[in-house]
Amino acid sequence: MRLSDVVAVLDALYPPRLAESWDAVGLVCGDPDADVRRVLFAVDPVAAVVEEAVAWGADLLLTHHPLYLRGTTSVAATTPKGRVVHRLVTSGCALIVAHTNADNARPGVSDALADLFGLTDTTPLATSGASALDKLVASVPVADADRVLDALSAAGALGDDERVAPTTTGAGTPRPRGGAAPAGEVAHVGETRLEVVLPRGRRDAVVRALRAAHPYEEPAFDVLELAAVAGETGTGRVGELPAPLPLREVLALAERVLPATSWGVRAAGDPDAVVTRLAVSGGAGDSLLRDAARSGAQAFLTSDLRHHPASEAPEGLALLDAAHWATEWPWCGAAAELLGAATRLETRVSTLVTDPFCLSSRSATP
Repeated sequence: MRLSDVVAVLDALYPPRLAESWDAVGLVCGDPDADVRRVLFAVDPVAAVVEEAVAWGADLLLTHHPLYLRGTTSVAATTPKGRVVHRLVTSGCALIVAHTNADNARPGVSDALADLFGLTDTTPLATSGASALDKLVASVPVADADRVLDALSAAGALGDDERVAPTTTGAGTPRPRGGAAPAGEVAHVGETRLEVVLPRGRRDAVVRALRAAHPYEEPAFDVLELAAVAGETGTGRVGELPAPLPLREVLALAERVLPATSWGVRAAGDPDAVVTRLAVSGGAGDSLLRDAARSGAQAFLTSDLRHHPASEAPEGLALLDAAHWATEWPWCGAAAELLGAATRLETRVSTLVTDPFCLSSRSATP
């Protein structure tokens, strides 16, 4: 397959529109016309993983974490990240990132984590910022409606429902101002009322597109923030355990099903408290503590829990804290399986433990 075709498949699995506004996802380096036969999946785009990809003969490396999250002005091989880019390019290996778009997609990062615990009837813990929606309502002359709708769609409105928007027809009475002819005269124009739904992160772009495409100097429009409702996409997951377990056994289960790291898994709460409903979130999840409590979960498993948020967690919510890498690595296997099923590409999951903490006082090895 051409790289551009693989990107299209991955965009369908992990739509870029689901990425948070601050994120950097998609193709980092690689020729869209290049052939792809082998794809390596990993959490981190670090030098050791790149060397594994090159040694295996991978044409594409897909990682969860971005290489350049905050942007850069140089990819010179004078920095670790620059050397990664040079090694990939000179070896003919492309790099694609699926980060918060993979977090928010379904199935995504937290679904793979939930599957390790056998959770059933799972739903997102929270609607992410990327999943938040607006509605733009605008009055447009009938003759211009299709052209304006095309411009709104190109700017990011409508999402998967391209060119589908409810309309009603009425009449408008615009009065052109100086510079528009004939100035000052009230016109009676047949108008269409367009309603389009858009990701909140695309609001500014869609409004700019409306102003540029609309024939009036000052188009009449409203932007409405839609209430968050439970949906298929969003961050984190919560579901029912196959059988009730005391917290101490949930901790032991986590130790068994998560990949081993020196970090291990630690817990906060009553060891004998019974857990029937478990919330999980791959990666740093202390911003979801209240969402986990509101979900009805008795315990929440995530990573990177800080001291103060953990000590102030909602009453009755036990916490399980694992290594960041360990909570996201299970997604690599799930993603590789999905891509392999959708294509004839050969896939492999890197087993390199790229968690930066490789030693603990309890043991010299993970």
